[in-house]
Amino acid sequence: MHDRDAIFKALGDPTRRAILDELSERSELTLFELTARLIMKHNLSITRQAIAKHLAVLEEAGLVQSIRKGKFRMIRFNREPLKDLLKGWID
Repeated sequence: MHDRDAIFKALGDPTRRAILDELSERSELTLFELTARLIMKHNLSITRQAIAKHLAVLEEAGLVQSIRKGKFRMIRFNREPLKDLLKGWID
C-alpha cells in the first residue's frame, strides 16, 4: 500500500497535477519534453530544475517513475498508487 499522505501532498499542487496530465497523455516524456509541454500548453513559466523538484515529490509518492534510456531520463506516470487509494473508497 502506498503512503496516502504523500499521494495527497503530491496531488495538492496544481503544477504537479499538470505534470500528471501531460504524462497521462503520453506513455513517457523526457524532462525537456515535459518542460516544453508545461510552458506551451499550460502557460507556466517554470525551469527544468523546478520541474525536477516537483518530479521528486511525485516519485516519492509513487506516482511517477523515471527510467534511463541511453542518455535520456524518461518519465512515466504510475497509476497504481491512485488505483490503490481509490479502491478502498469505491469498492
